[in-house]
Amino acid sequence: MALAAEELKMLQDKAYQIRRRIVQVTERSGGGHLGGSLSQTDILVALYYKYMNINKDDPRWPERDRFVLSKGHGGLGHGVILGDLGYVADEDLDKFGKTGSIFGMHLDRHKVPGVDASTGSLAHGFGIGLGFALGARLKGLPWHTYIVLSDGELHEGTIWEAAMAGAQFNLTNQTTFIDRNRLMIDGFTEDIMKLEPLQDKWAAFGWNVMRIDGHDFNQICQATEDAKKVTDKPTVIICDTVKGKGVEFMEDERKWHYGGLDDAMAKDALASLDEGKKKRDAAEKKAS
Repeated sequence: MALAAEELKMLQDKAYQIRRRIVQVTERSGGGHLGGSLSQTDILVALYYKYMNINKDDPRWPERDRFVLSKGHGGLGHGVILGDLGYVADEDLDKFGKTGSIFGMHLDRHKVPGVDASTGSLAHGFGIGLGFALGARLKGLPWHTYIVLSDGELHEGTIWEAAMAGAQFNLTNQTTFIDRNRLMIDGFTEDIMKLEPLQDKWAAFGWNVMRIDGHDFNQICQATEDAKKVTDKPTVIICDTVKGKGVEFMEDERKWHYGGLDDAMAKDALASLDEGKKKRDAAEKKAS
């Protein structure tokens, strides 16, 4: 299924806007987990602006789909999306991580409207999300749970304990995404603790596995829809991504796992995002 041109452009433009705001918030707040927030953006944009059944006027609406950002250090990017949707005041974002702000580096469900789970101790969010899915089944409730993992947290044994439970209880009312940007705070995952062959590992734990380009909206959307058609095992979607995606000097650079931006760096980052959009728009115009 290829997205209609108008919807594809909407999602691409939204991702561009979210990435720009991530840069702006980082500059104004003094620092943030930029790299992973930029790599996860396209996944979160597809979920929040196309698939998730939510109500921004009632963040605790009982029938809403649940979302768990297990990679809690991506809270910077998650918070920007919640601000864009109107869950939180835009000016609150510029106080991100500061004393007295509702926004800590990892988002607190008791402080930030629209957050379903407080995460940050890596690998715990996966079990929480699977618990949401199991709870929905036991109560006969229709909502779907979406979970986003980092690849670095796959080094934690808790992930694989939860994966066994997901297969044991056949939790097909959830979809898990892995932001596979290959980098963590200490370096490349394959240098620190090899994860590949990642597809084979998840399949061995009883999961339906897909692997896609995590920056291609057609692939993200196709996989999201295909996952819901699988009824005999839970689904995980491995999304190959680029840490720092869209900002040329940050891409594939470990040092941008966390960082701050001065005025000049922020301008360079925004210019890089603008140039990327300009090239995309030109290519689309030529193709049409």
